[in-house]
Amino acid sequence: MPGIGILGTAENWHTQALRQAFGRLGYDVVWLPVTRLAARVGGRPAATAGGYGADDLEAVLVRGIPGGSLEQVIFRLDVMHTLDRMGVLVVNPPAAVEKTVDKFYTSRLLAEAGLPTPETIVAERLEEAMAAFHHFQDVVVKPLFGSLGKGMVRITDADTAYRVFRALELSRNIFYLQRFIPHDNRDVRALVVGERVVAAMHRVAEGWKTNLAQGGRAEPCRLDDALAACCVRAARAVGAYYAGVDLVTDPRGSHYVVEVNGIPGWSGLQSTTSLDIAGEIAGLVDGLLRGRKRQGEVRK
Repeated sequence: MPGIGILGTAENWHTQALRQAFGRLGYDVVWLPVTRLAARVGGRPAATAGGYGADDLEAVLVRGIPGGSLEQVIFRLDVMHTLDRMGVLVVNPPAAVEKTVDKFYTSRLLAEAGLPTPETIVAERLEEAMAAFHHFQDVVVKPLFGSLGKGMVRITDADTAYRVFRALELSRNIFYLQRFIPHDNRDVRALVVGERVVAAMHRVAEGWKTNLAQGGRAEPCRLDDALAACCVRAARAVGAYYAGVDLVTDPRGSHYVVEVNGIPGWSGLQSTTSLDIAGEIAGLVDGLLRGRKRQGEVRK
């Protein structure tokens, strides 16, 4: 059977769901632990993970890129780029993963695509961060690389801003400051697969952080055509085949794309819908592979 690799940090619920979904389509699935990547120049295989030749696979689905040293992160992305150049279908493409793990890169691309996104200032110096706080007055400080709502802080006081920014300066962090959008402690997470939103949910919390990992709860949600189209445009702006798109709505009814996740989870979203989300993602990969074969693409 043709092989699909799942590249990630742990064989978890998502992996099992994808195994079953790909199996129903006739694919053999191989687990590729991202921390056991190896590569060689000259000879084959060009890349291995857990001892398996990753460049022998038809496609690799990226399910996790863990934090690490700069060298570790760059090497993992280098291997993904290598597989991509060799003709292995990488989902999401390494360029899309690079864009979506970097919040500034994502914000810039959303704005360039004409999508509504909160005003954001990114800087290296404390003085510029303080000037940005005085400009916004109510600001969310986020780690440039991060997920699940971890490390995000909302600041409305200048003294608190100085103490937080000073701590970030001492640890040589970048200042990523985003204007806080009042959103009644609820937002939307939509999952884009291909050219459509396959499912969406409201995330509702007691405080402003709505992430399910931070205590938010999932509720069913149906997007209108305009918002669904906005989410598809956001995924397209970062070059993702599939993506989680987060939206907030302010008291005036204006919508903003806050983040785009290129390696989205969907366990919470799955609890709000009967749709087989893993099946949708497997079907996307299958469709991309079939499209390549129809176009006569060959492995390089």
